[in-house]
Formats: sequence, structure tokens, C-alpha cells
Amino acid sequence: MATELPPFDPAKTAQFMMRHGHSAKLGLNFRDNGPDWVELELPWRDDLVGEVEREILASGPIISMLDMASGLSIWTKHRAFVPIATLDLRVDYQRPARERSSVFGRVECYRLTRSAAFVRGIAHDGDPDDTVATMAATFMSISQDPRNV
Repeated sequence: MATELPPFDPAKTAQFMMRHGHSAKLGLNFRDNGPDWVELELPWRDDLVGEVEREILASGPIISMLDMASGLSIWTKHRAFVPIATLDLRVDYQRPARERSSVFGRVECYRLTRSAAFVRGIAHDGDPDDTVATMAATFMSISQDPRNV
């Protein structure tokens, strides 16, 4: 007898994911969500600095935060956890983050198809109208284990 799972809850999932693995090493924090979007925070830490002289966060952790927010936004829109893989992720930087400042990533899943999900988002350091970066990505749904095909 199959039981229906409750709808996907990004806040509860983030509680687990942000305590383990890469997300935990980065210190990511869950901030908020809507029906098709998620916002995360990458707190400033000196071990994540990209420019020592200027004390600004490196681009790699910002990209990782946006990738994690992308996955969470896709599962939020699906209302379920589904296996996905990043196919393409493009980040365009407009400016460096402010010195010693957290960076926030807000990503929305704006389109789902049978086999793909499309997301777009921004990274900012306090003012969403003054972006550090914009991003767009495509993800593939993995509907079955390729080892069993």
C-alpha cells in the first residue's frame, strides 16, 4: 500500500542539507521561500575570501550557493524531491560583493517540463536591486536509474 508523501518543504530539507557536506562547509543558511523560489545566505567568512586585500567572498562559494538554491527551488515547484543534475549554469557578475558582507542568493524555478527544469536568480549583498550577479541554469530530471535501463 503506497502512502502519499507530504509536499516538499524547503525549510525542513535545508535544515538537513545545510548541516552536511558541501553546504555545511560553506555555512549556507536558509532564509525564505515561496511556491517556486528559495533564498539562501552565504555568510562572510575569512576562509571563503577571494581577494585577501579587499576581504570579499570568492566566486566559487557564491556559485555553489546559487546551485543549491536552484535545486531547492526545483523541488519546491515540483512539491517533491526528484533526482536532478545540473546541465548548464551560467553566472554573470556585475560587481564584487561588499567587503566582509554576506551574499544572498534568490533563485526561482520558472518552468518545468517532463525532463528539464529552468531556473533564474540573483546574488546580492543586501539590496536585491543592486545585484552582485545574475544566473540562469537548466537541470535534467533523472526519472530512472541509468544502471537499470
